[in-house]
Amino acid sequence: MMSGTNGNVAVVNARISIEESDEPEAVVIRGSEIIAAGSHDALRPLIDGAGRAIDVGGRRLIPGLIDSHAHVVRAGASWNHRVDWSELDSLEHALETIREAARGAPPGRWIVVVGGWHPGRFAEGRGPTIDELSSAAPHHPVYVQLLYEKAWLNHAALEALTDGPHDLSAAWFERADDGRLTGAVTGAPGFSVCLDAAGHPSATEQATGTVEFFRTLNSLGLVGALDPGGLGMAPESYRPLFEVWRKNELSLRIRLFVMPDGRNDEIDQIRDFVRYLHPRFGDDMLRIGGAGEILTMGCWDGEGVRPFEATGASLRVLEEAVRLLATNGWSVHQHAVLDETISRVLDVWEAVDADVPLRPLRFALAHAEPINEHNLERVRALGAGIAVQNRMIYRAADSARLWGDEVLRRSPPLRSILDMGIPLGAGTDATTVSPYNPWWSIWWLVTGASVDGAEPRHRHHRLSREEALAAYTTGSAWFSGEEGRRGRLRPGMLADLAVLSDDYYSVDADAIRDLRSDLTIVGGRVVHASASIDIGSQS
Repeated sequence: MMSGTNGNVAVVNARISIEESDEPEAVVIRGSEIIAAGSHDALRPLIDGAGRAIDVGGRRLIPGLIDSHAHVVRAGASWNHRVDWSELDSLEHALETIREAARGAPPGRWIVVVGGWHPGRFAEGRGPTIDELSSAAPHHPVYVQLLYEKAWLNHAALEALTDGPHDLSAAWFERADDGRLTGAVTGAPGFSVCLDAAGHPSATEQATGTVEFFRTLNSLGLVGALDPGGLGMAPESYRPLFEVWRKNELSLRIRLFVMPDGRNDEIDQIRDFVRYLHPRFGDDMLRIGGAGEILTMGCWDGEGVRPFEATGASLRVLEEAVRLLATNGWSVHQHAVLDETISRVLDVWEAVDADVPLRPLRFALAHAEPINEHNLERVRALGAGIAVQNRMIYRAADSARLWGDEVLRRSPPLRSILDMGIPLGAGTDATTVSPYNPWWSIWWLVTGASVDGAEPRHRHHRLSREEALAAYTTGSAWFSGEEGRRGRLRPGMLADLAVLSDDYYSVDADAIRDLRSDLTIVGGRVVHASASIDIGSQS
């Protein structure tokens, strides 16, 4: 659903103020901007003069959510060719989705699940066995991937790989003592072999999937996302997105941070970015925000659950890249998990900052959960921000084994970040390593809890509900330099808002995860409405 507007639109009978009040409130929109927000009495002339009034029945109205770091372009391109487990709470339900997909697909069609789920969310407390996947889809190859740790192939998938031109001799493919493939796969190279065998959707299918995935995000109250590139994102990967944009079918504001595609000519690729692209090219719906998230693979520390050290050569490549980008006015959104990696990245940034001030460019660290106080001071001195995501709901226990329990309990140090005045944006890092649902991230910000058995984050570093929502709205808008136009229900701001299925400020903390949007508006256009909302028609 996407409904255009002409003249004024009023969203009425809403709850906007946090304070308890029986007085109905409203937001009035003209075109793509908010022109007024407040009580019905104060806004009565504007409401009466609106071409359309949408009554939301006393529901909570918030600024639309903005994910500060999510791989939505990559996810959208494959959306209709994947089975989504991210919202499931039992293994039996998950296996039923495999059976359902098999019933609707011709024999031989691959059934693929990639990320977004974790055994800790299943009532059974475990993932699938190869025999279970084979029983669910005996005539279809099945591939199920857990984070970037492990994947399972059913018997049909093993047969398809064995019969095809695929090299299965590497250690990525687990073998039993007698040399037989077990169906377990570990490591990104092995994952790539399987996904290549499964095939890739056409450009038209990718564009259709992008539209449908973005509408799914709209149904959760999301109105925008910063996409940091990610593994496998070559320049041609963005063509379906730009086609959707060209057709005016985007329902989510996208800020792209482009990155080299992993080849050895990383600096040459970055030179091409500077030569052929402009860091603010686009419009309010789609814009290039800068470069990221991996400028050189030699400084990429993965998910931060294994020891890693950037080499001197890699750091020199990173400095050349950052200097080239900063000199040409580009922002950088840099993946860095481990504190040692953060230290080395900040060494590079400080060296460049001595010649090219970074503060105006909105540089940012992504992830950075175990960052120490000294490095936080360095981030503040550079005028940089930190984009945090709820990766820890699935990786807290794994991270503790490397970082230690004490570091884990303060990761990320949210209170320190806010107290130092460092810009903080919230997000998910979806869709492989975490669910795309923003309410799971907000729940994690507020409660500090995970689903993998680890101890919760220390209470000192949990956010209030007001702070968590701010991090997901104006906080995330900072990273594209738009905090003055996005993330608040104020006159002059872009008309991006969500009307929630329940009151965020009063539901039990665990019920935050169950929130949805009954009405989502982006730039004055209705992009999602549940059956309980009558959006009416323009008068």
